[in-house]
Amino acid sequence: MSTQTIPASSPLPDYLASATPNPMANRAPWYKNTAPTFAGIFLWFIFWNEMSKNTLGVGGLMASLAGIAVGALICHFLFYLSPGLLGMKTGMPLYVVGTSTFGSTGGLIMPGFLMGALQFGWLGVNAYGSAQALREAFAGDETMFYILAVLWAVAAAFVGLKGIQYVAGIATYLPIIPLAVLLIGLYYFGASAFSYTPKVDVTAAGGAQAAFFGIIGAIVGFFGTAGAAGVDFGTNSRDARDVKMGGVVGVIIAILITASASLLIVAGARASGAIGEDIVLATDALKAKLPTNLYRAIMIGLPIAAFPSACFSSFIAANSFKTVMPRINPVISVGVGTVVSIILAVSGYAGQLASVFGIIGASFGPICGAMTADYLLNGRRWSGPRAGFNPAGWVSWAVGFLVGVTPQLNALGDRFPALASIPAIPAAPVAAYVVGFVLYALLYKAGLKTAVLHMPQRIDV
Repeated sequence: MSTQTIPASSPLPDYLASATPNPMANRAPWYKNTAPTFAGIFLWFIFWNEMSKNTLGVGGLMASLAGIAVGALICHFLFYLSPGLLGMKTGMPLYVVGTSTFGSTGGLIMPGFLMGALQFGWLGVNAYGSAQALREAFAGDETMFYILAVLWAVAAAFVGLKGIQYVAGIATYLPIIPLAVLLIGLYYFGASAFSYTPKVDVTAAGGAQAAFFGIIGAIVGFFGTAGAAGVDFGTNSRDARDVKMGGVVGVIIAILITASASLLIVAGARASGAIGEDIVLATDALKAKLPTNLYRAIMIGLPIAAFPSACFSSFIAANSFKTVMPRINPVISVGVGTVVSIILAVSGYAGQLASVFGIIGASFGPICGAMTADYLLNGRRWSGPRAGFNPAGWVSWAVGFLVGVTPQLNALGDRFPALASIPAIPAAPVAAYVVGFVLYALLYKAGLKTAVLHMPQRIDV
């Protein structure tokens, strides 16, 4: 397989030939785009509300907080930084930049189609969590939950296809709601948090280690798609400083604030006797303290703040599908995806966040790892699109994905005994990233890469 550039006479696929870099005149400082957008992702209540599950009561507060800090650093430095710099230097979106790792044909599938398809997983999670919150606010039953989940997914898909501009403006201000909720929780329970002691002996049970790696896996898995989308965020950055500062503030600091606040709220509520060890949601801690009407207002406000992200998931999916399947009407492709989202929500699978985050992390961990390796191997620049299917990218992704899903495979051991012998690798999304990075570098060095296509409109800042 050749490493040289294919001459200009070799045609680019239409989607690459029509791609144009985002000009510098359209870019803005980090505090106007990257940082607030990323911070809004981590203020999503579905991210932080369940942060104490399988961590706080298992390993205690300090081990859990340490896991949050390490997870935040991994998200920024491993998953986001190189994709963000690639986007800034090329001005090109992810589906274009990814072709240097997966090939001009393969890039349509990975990460192009995969990014769009997984958005419906996020839409299902959003519909499930928002419908549950609204049902609780209105003291509804299961029937109300089903109706709300369906309406939520359909409305978000419709707005994402037809009217994203109507929510884009207010989306900037809605994150104030979850931030206010976290501050209220800290006001009531923050002072008691550090007096919390788990009911189990965390040292004897190895719980501190389990909590540390568990919370890293949850945070990094949640961030997987957003890390790869750092390419798209980077196209709006003026220089490397904008990319780095956007990540420091929007990723590291935002994770530290939201995830830590949620842990402190639950720990403080347990220590003060407001809730028992069986309560893991930060909102449930607030329920034990706040007046009923204020709590109901919060459970209405949090879904309202989450609705724009559901719309953006549909919007991203529609754009991805229009690129990879230009002959299929987006209404059809998004409609099918929305049905899948509804099934995930009403079946309850979308509420199994550890599994959902794990699968997403397994999918995008090796993508981010391979893209980072490709970036570094090419002298911290974009090589340009490679022809066809680039073997180095696809093999490194496949092996990394299998490593990343070991916890999910192991969990199926009750139904499929043969899977019980598969080890559940700690912080599996991080392991998937490392495998993707190392294997891509080895295969690249071994020459298992296709030739680079000539792309006359490309830039390299």
